[in-house]
Amino acid sequence: MKINSLAIFIIFFILFLSACNSPKYNDFPPIENRYFGQKLPGSIPELFAPQLLSSGGWMEGITFSPDMKEFYFSRRHGNYNRKRSFFVIRFKNNSWGELSETDIKWPLFSAEGDTIYTGKEYRKRTNDGWSELKPLGKFLEEQAHGLTVSTNGTFYFPFFKKEDKGHGNLGYSRLMNGRHENPVKLSAEINTGEYIAHPFIAPDESYLLWDVEREDGYGLADIYISFRYEDGPWSEPISMGSAINTQLQESSPFVTPDGKYLFFTRGEWKTKEDGSRYFVGEKYWVDSQVIENLRTKK
Repeated sequence: MKINSLAIFIIFFILFLSACNSPKYNDFPPIENRYFGQKLPGSIPELFAPQLLSSGGWMEGITFSPDMKEFYFSRRHGNYNRKRSFFVIRFKNNSWGELSETDIKWPLFSAEGDTIYTGKEYRKRTNDGWSELKPLGKFLEEQAHGLTVSTNGTFYFPFFKKEDKGHGNLGYSRLMNGRHENPVKLSAEINTGEYIAHPFIAPDESYLLWDVEREDGYGLADIYISFRYEDGPWSEPISMGSAINTQLQESSPFVTPDGKYLFFTRGEWKTKEDGSRYFVGEKYWVDSQVIENLRTKK
């Protein structure tokens, strides 16, 4: 009996530890209205909520808070002309509220949801909302065109060094003893191509998504993925394939906090009469199973 009791105790202890290590957020909004009542996509990308979110201007960057109860995005052109405006919609009392403007721009959340990173600065959650902006540190002084952070606080981002003569590289900066290390370049295979930008790191750092123009691509920028092996190295980059990548520009990939859907931008560059160019794109989403389907090819 003592042995059986000990075995039962060990099982319950393991289950307890497992629960402690499980995702913090297990009370996402119900799936039927988690995405504003949109029809859920399968393996073929679909436009995301164009009438709801793009009305009056092109929707740009979008972000869900970790609990998926806040949705941030920006609009430009249309009613806004060249002005870029930032918005938030909050999920309360089992429904999404009204759209409202916000001063929070391009938010990136920490895993706990208590910190928002905006560019090279951050805010901490307070009892009254969010703190004033504070600098993240020197490790980001060469950062450009995207920022993403894993659960353990490692940042991935493109950066430019003088010795690279203008060619950008994806790299990372680990959080060690409360401070972020100097950025380290990823492999030459990952840093192949032009206009390397907009990385997304999986929360557990098991894969990395980014956009880049490469010779083996479909036209303009395409989305690529690399998987991390158990012993540390990254696989060679894999194109997300013709279902995702087209002759248009695909960029800015990210996976929702519930892990269910991959979002990205698809669009093209337009030229004005004065010769200047501007980008027009729309947000697409697709079942994240497309990532798992590629994992076996690493």
